[in-house]
Amino acid sequence: MTTITTHVLDTAAGRPAAGLEVRLERLEAGGDRPVASGQTDASGRVRTWSGEAEVGAGQYRLSFDTGAWSLAAGRPVFYPRVIIEFEVREGESHYHMPLLLAPFSYTTYRGS
Repeated sequence: MTTITTHVLDTAAGRPAAGLEVRLERLEAGGDRPVASGQTDASGRVRTWSGEAEVGAGQYRLSFDTGAWSLAAGRPVFYPRVIIEFEVREGESHYHMPLLLAPFSYTTYRGS
């Protein structure tokens, strides 16, 4: 099984993005299946998933509710949702998928 982790950094403010809702879904031919959800903590990390954060090989989506988070921070919403789709390969034990978030841009990469 493979573990999925993520964290979000607010690059405009230079600090972690706390309180941001994240969903993990498996992409399947018959329809996407919810796997887990969580919220970033004070360090910008989802430490506790409701659901299963260990997954098998396949295609997945992390969906970040950046619109609600931006509104709560008193910022205008440009990206209401950031979606990262990726493929988990057999034999990989861990995928860390960070999100660097700014008001008018975002960056993601496979972390360690």
